[in-house]
This record gives sequence, structure tokens and C-alpha cells, in this order.
Amino acid sequence: MTVDIEKLEFGLDTFGDVAYRDRDEQKMSYRESLQNILKEGRLADSLGIDIFALGEHHREEYSISSPEIMLGALASTTKNIKLSTAVTVLSSDDPVRVYERFATLDGISNGRAQIILGRGSFTESYPLFGYDLKNYDDLFVEKVGLFNELITKDKLSWEGKYTQKLTDVTVYPRIEQHKLPVFIGVGGTPESVLRTAYYGYSLMLAIISGEASRFEPYIELYQKAAAEYRTKVGQIGVHSHGIITLDDDQKAYDIGWKYIKKSMDKVGLDRGWPTMTKERYDFEVTKGAYYVGSVQTVAKKIAQTISELGISRFDLVYGTGGQLESDRRRTIELYATKVIPLVKDILRKQHG
Repeated sequence: MTVDIEKLEFGLDTFGDVAYRDRDEQKMSYRESLQNILKEGRLADSLGIDIFALGEHHREEYSISSPEIMLGALASTTKNIKLSTAVTVLSSDDPVRVYERFATLDGISNGRAQIILGRGSFTESYPLFGYDLKNYDDLFVEKVGLFNELITKDKLSWEGKYTQKLTDVTVYPRIEQHKLPVFIGVGGTPESVLRTAYYGYSLMLAIISGEASRFEPYIELYQKAAAEYRTKVGQIGVHSHGIITLDDDQKAYDIGWKYIKKSMDKVGLDRGWPTMTKERYDFEVTKGAYYVGSVQTVAKKIAQTISELGISRFDLVYGTGGQLESDRRRTIELYATKVIPLVKDILRKQHG
């Protein structure tokens, strides 16, 4: 596929996994974890990374349940980096409050706010905030509709089954001078792809297992649907887990086996998945969704994914399973200073 190298963006995502301290290899407190993630966000900005995206989770192993507050803190201590969620679980939130929070973030960051909407691959937020999981799909469909009204109309009226009735309402503050960039996070559901195209939103593919090439049909569906709906084809991005070392594939491999495996096994206990085997892990590292290895290894794999899918954004999910703070920092630094320039060089040679 054709790749416009000048329009490529590279992001860093974290779900808020609680890191391990270097000095004693013990888990950080939640306070330490939050402070450490803010430090990582400032580092990413100083190194010229395009986007910093924070997940929303309500589980023991994650420290971020309110990403907008974290992004607000970063808005005042960073200069250029775009500030996004990854993902905002709209189904268990109030679209009006979500709009207000992001309009506020956009204002204090001088237009750097972005949002990735999703139903959430974790479901803890539903009972926590009083929602029934049997309405999992319907909640998202209706709330995306209301959210779209909020970002496209200065005054709206609305009535739904799961949301409040609004009559000639204007919600403040208004987002000025531009539209809020909106993505929908898709893990492999065609209906979500169609919905993304229907609203003219950008598409973020969460590729956490398997070969990236299997998502080509979803991109084709998105583009075809946008043409039928006569909506704009937005940015198409991918996010996947990664660990980077300078020139030692084995070191990165070992970190991933220790921490990514632990994270996936813990999630698997809740969802009935089998524990991760060496064979499965090896597949994900060599051919699948894990970008784990030296600068050269990771750069080649990212360039391959960008070429195969024709995407314009790649986000590396760092710190999966916690990891030592120095290992997380090394991944950020090498991603910014070594991997991204090398990816661009590889793509220039391939695409001219």
C-alpha cells in the first residue's frame, strides 16, 4: 500500500500498568506510579514523540482510572505532544461530561486534545457505575450518537433510552477554532468499523494478538463504508505492545516473557483464556502483535506493518505488566531517538 511518510505519526500508549522501582524491584505505590507516568509523558514530549495516550482501567494492576486528569496535568508541563486517551469507555460514562472534560483539556492544552472512544475490553466500569452488561452494545451505540451531536452542534435536542433528555441545550466550554479529533478503538468487530465510518471518525485498530495483515479487510471495509456514507476517511492507526533494547533481542524478549506474559495470564484468568505458552509468545514476537527486540528488529517490524496496512499512525504500548522504571524509560528513549527515524528511513527506501 502507498505510505505518505510526511504524514506519519508515532505515539506512545500506556494503560497505566503499575511499574516496579529500580532500587528494590518492588511495585510502586499508586501515587508513585502516577507520578512516574507523568514523568514519562514529559520525556516523550521532550523527545518529539507525536502522541501520548492513556488508557482507562478500574483494576488493581493499573493506576489510571481517570486519564483526563492525567492529561490535564501533562497539558501544563508539555509543549507539543498531542494528548489522547486510549480508550475512553464511553458506554459507562456520561457523554455530556466526557465532552466537557475534553473541551476543557483542549482549551488548557491549546488544541492538543484527542479522544479514542470504545466500549472497553475490560468490563469492570459497567457495574461500578451502575450499568448492566446486557446493554453492552446498545449503550455504546446510543452514547456515540449523543457524543457526535455534542461535538458537531452548538445547540442540540436529544432523547434516548439510556441517556438524558436534552432540549435546546448548549454545553460549555465550546471547542474553539477546530474540531476535536475523535477515533474509535476497534479490536476486531466489523460493526465498530462501520460505525467509525458512519460518523467520519478516525480508526484505531487495537492489534494485541495475531499478524497485523489480518486487519487489512477491516481497513478496506472502513474505506468502502466511508465512500457509501459519503463521510471523510480519517486517520488509520494501530496500537500494539512493545519493548525495545539497543541491540539485544534476547534482553527485550526476556523482559516481555516476564511481564507481558504475566499481564496476559492475569487477564486470561478473568476471561477463561489459557495461559500464554512459549510457543504463543514466540509467534507474537516474531510474526504477531508484539514489537519486542532491538532497535533494528522493532523498526523493521513497524515498517512492515505500516507498509502492509497503509496506516498513518503507529502507537507503541509500553510498560505492559509494569516493568522496571528504567526498562520503560529505555523503550521510550529508543523509540523516539532510534526506532522512529529508522522506520522512516526504511519506508523511504521502499516507497521513495
